[in-house]
Amino acid sequence: MRGWSDRSLQAAVGGILRFGVAAAALIVACGGAIYLARHGAQTAALGRFQGEPEELRTAAGILRSALALSGRGLIQLGLLVLIATPVARVAFSILGFALERDRLYVAVTVLVLSFLLFSLLGGGRL
Repeated sequence: MRGWSDRSLQAAVGGILRFGVAAAALIVACGGAIYLARHGAQTAALGRFQGEPEELRTAAGILRSALALSGRGLIQLGLLVLIATPVARVAFSILGFALERDRLYVAVTVLVLSFLLFSLLGGGRL
């Protein structure tokens, strides 16, 4: 990876974003198809609010549900992949800037990644 140019770094980051969005869309579409096949004939209970089940409120629960081919679990997994895509992009950018030996951009990108992870992992509940 030594000797990467700005253009090749941008192409790699763009590839990560395209792959992440496409993978998320595919996962959500599969989950939606499964959900509609199993529950499409049911009428919605619009008179009462029902939040997500407990098993779909954690990453581990979502993964278990998706592996069991639950439609809702796959939809949630697709959304997690979509959220993880820009985080992966920022993490990859740190590697790219480090290989370019650009300390200022490494520092700024590490700061951005720490803010992202802080907010995603519930740091706002302090």
